[in-house]
Amino acid sequence: MKMWSGRFREPLDPEFDQWQRSFAFDRRLLPQELTASGAYAKALARAGVLTGEELERIQRGLEQIGARCSADPSILDHADAEDVHHFVEQELAEVVGETAYKLHSGRSRNEQIATDLRLYTREQIDGIQSRLVELIEALLSRAEQLGSAAMPAYTHLQKAEPVLAAHWLLAYVEMFFRDIARLKDCRARVNVLPLGSGAVAGSGLELDRRFMARELGFEAVSANSMDATSDRDFEMEYLNALAILAVHLSRLAEEITIFSSAEFGFVGLPESLSTGSSAMPQKKNPDATELMRAKAGRVMGAALAAAMGMKGLPLAYNKDMQELQLPLFEASEAIGSTLDVAKKLFAALVFDTARMEQAAASGFMNAMEAANYLVRKGVPFRRAHEAMGQAVRRCLDLGCALDGLKLEELRQIRPEFDEDFFRCLDTESVLENHQSEGGTAPARVEEALHAAWARVRTMKEGQVVHA
Repeated sequence: MKMWSGRFREPLDPEFDQWQRSFAFDRRLLPQELTASGAYAKALARAGVLTGEELERIQRGLEQIGARCSADPSILDHADAEDVHHFVEQELAEVVGETAYKLHSGRSRNEQIATDLRLYTREQIDGIQSRLVELIEALLSRAEQLGSAAMPAYTHLQKAEPVLAAHWLLAYVEMFFRDIARLKDCRARVNVLPLGSGAVAGSGLELDRRFMARELGFEAVSANSMDATSDRDFEMEYLNALAILAVHLSRLAEEITIFSSAEFGFVGLPESLSTGSSAMPQKKNPDATELMRAKAGRVMGAALAAAMGMKGLPLAYNKDMQELQLPLFEASEAIGSTLDVAKKLFAALVFDTARMEQAAASGFMNAMEAANYLVRKGVPFRRAHEAMGQAVRRCLDLGCALDGLKLEELRQIRPEFDEDFFRCLDTESVLENHQSEGGTAPARVEEALHAAWARVRTMKEGQVVHA
């Protein structure tokens, strides 16, 4: 029996009936639907709609449905339900009989799905935050292992200046900390209860909404029933936070893909997370990082799909919103699995620090520090920049590095050059001179590592990441 069939004389067209159903995907919300229904049943009992015995029977019935479906998920495959709300009502009627139909008193599927989606999104945020912390821990552990190893930093994908390899990894740690902060901020707006809003105008029963909020762990109740049943801002905000996270993961994946190529050779990919070629026997392909890049497109597409689905909808609930569930599920699952793979990848990467340091010591990576040498001698930076450009040009003509020039040649460019110039050119000195806060000097990087570990500890203690 349909939940709405009383007004209709004719049956639904069979093809339309299947086309308009959502149970194939909103079945994911069964745990949330059962949890929210349990809290609603308690509110109905407090309002005098259910007796104590009826409440107990409904609660036992909801528990039985959850247990049965967990033990045998194929029950969901064979159910003839329009959506997850219909499924629960059908199953509850099988368990407790006519009492099951009392559970929908004063309630609408419009508020049910809004509540289920908020519960689902809240759980996903908590899980993603926890996975992000685990990925950050993996990055910090590898940064510590890399110690004082240097590598080239790039701008425009051209060698720029040497940095500690740990400093490079810490750049991504900062991105992921921002992702956690965004999700935490988003969670506050997700964690508002719509249940008790009815279809559009509020419930016709005297329900204690704040009681339901406490039961379900919500921090507040919605202030307007029309907004509560039709709001999907929380989903769009969440998906946009995931899109930014996906961009960060994709950037990291791109660098690992490049750095693992034969041309760079900075990192070696684990065989357990790579595949070969069906045609070329020598190949080891970076499938993990390539798919991490590809998943970003899917997540960003989900964020756009949600916004496009909502952009022209009048108040309040519209069936269009049913389609917004798919982007939410797909993006959440894509990000969760990608974070799991990324953590495994960084635990297993092999860094060729000798090759990284060799690259960091070549290609005039010390040219800016050489210009700073002149600045410390009182030369205006623009003049120092010009002078070092001339020195580099001379080196290119001679086929040597900066330390291959003679002091007499340098003094022909600027008289401020002296014997101590050559001491500032080695990679260790270049790194050491980047002492500004946030810089790559070893002492600064060590400070950054300690600070990042402290932030992780705070998060794991529950001040940021929820259980």
